[in-house]
Amino acid sequence: MNIEAFCLCDAATNEAGKLNMLGAFDTIWAEKFPIIHPQCAVALRLRFDAIEKGNHPVSINIVDADGKHVVPPLSGVVTIAMPEGQETVSINFIVNIQGLKIEKPGALSIDLAVDSRHELSLPIYIREKISPNPNYS
Repeated sequence: MNIEAFCLCDAATNEAGKLNMLGAFDTIWAEKFPIIHPQCAVALRLRFDAIEKGNHPVSINIVDADGKHVVPPLSGVVTIAMPEGQETVSINFIVNIQGLKIEKPGALSIDLAVDSRHELSLPIYIREKISPNPNYS
């Protein structure tokens, strides 16, 4: 199994086997906390070889620096069937996240596991945006 794409973005769609992503990012800026990030998506494309036919559990966890889940764990099972004459097959996953509550600046991690094995983590940096003081020129 190979990870061909794994990112956090503003939006993603899967159309006829094409993974479309809009606005990939790794930093969220806020002037005050807590905040609600209105919409984002985790986009994932995995490629499996013919020898990997069958069921594969997939899980995505979004956790803070202490390992506490920011959203409930997301998990499912993908069944890989290989079309005749094909050596590999790709699978697209999109996880839409609405109303992501972020308590404080710091970092979050999007952790991907396939077959109960950790494969990759994406960082999300939460930064405090300092507004300029209008009393100074």
